[in-house]
Formats: sequence, C-alpha cells, structure tokens
Amino acid sequence: MKLTKRSIYIILVIVLSIAVDQISKIWVRNTIVGRTDIHPGERISLIGDAFILMNVENTGAFLGMGSDLNPTLRIILLLILPIVVLAFVLRHILKDTSLDNLSLFAFASIIGGGIANVYDRVVYGSVTDFFFIDLGGVFRTGVFNMADLSVTTGMIILVIMSFKKKEKEA
Repeated sequence: MKLTKRSIYIILVIVLSIAVDQISKIWVRNTIVGRTDIHPGERISLIGDAFILMNVENTGAFLGMGSDLNPTLRIILLLILPIVVLAFVLRHILKDTSLDNLSLFAFASIIGGGIANVYDRVVYGSVTDFFFIDLGGVFRTGVFNMADLSVTTGMIILVIMSFKKKEKEA
C-alpha cells in the first residue's frame, strides 16, 4: 500500500485517538488507583457536581453491557467481533476514495477509540472508565473514557452528515 496524504491522515487520527485515550487512562490509574484515601467508585469533583472523575473498571461494553456474559461469549462479542468490524471499517475507508476528510476523521476516530478499548480488554481484562458528566438532570452520562468519546464523536459526525446528505438529495 502506497502511503498517501490521505492514508497518513487516517493513520494519524487513529494513532492520536489511541494515544489520548491511553495517556488519560494511565493518568487516571496513577492518580486514583492505589491511593488509600480514594476508594473504588468514589467520585472526585472536577467542577462541582457537574464534572466528576472516578475509576470504574468495566468488564463489559457500553455502560457495562455484557459484563455478566460467560467468558467465551464475552471473548467473541467484546474482542473478536470488534476487531473484525474495525478491520472491515479500516479497509473500507482506505479503499473508498470518495469519502471526504470529515467522514475519514469520523471513521478513523471510531477505529482509534475501538482499538484503544479492545487493547484495554486484552491487556487489563477490563476497560478503564473515569469521566462522568451530570448537568443537573438536563444532561447526564454514564461513566466513560476518551476512547468512548472518540467513538461517540465519530458516530455523531456520521449521523449529522447523513442527514445533511439526505437534505441535499431532497
């Protein structure tokens, strides 16, 4: 495969997504885990009650779904299937030269975030989640990490772009 500006852009977004996620998780593990004054699941206020830092080791997927699956099914659904899907998406964006830069960014963010969380599952047996937002009942998240943010941002971009594309076609 010839390295073009396009493929370098894709690789750069993927690598940056993974790096930001892994650096943030290392920081959280070093800051929270192992401290005797902070207990697992304890909330540390960053900005009042709105932005909270905590450490949750998630053995499942999004919001802990699948954490109670038997080990074989968990390996299939949380390791093998994501790796296969991420590989297909990467293959697609490398081959489909009609995709614009924003679409490439979105797909590469999804791939980078997915790889970062799969890496955690392989190396640590769980995914480190640490950030929680509660804007007084108006907006509230589950506990998430930077990889989740990459995946979610990529998905939001793709959804918005698909609506805009449909508007142009109408």
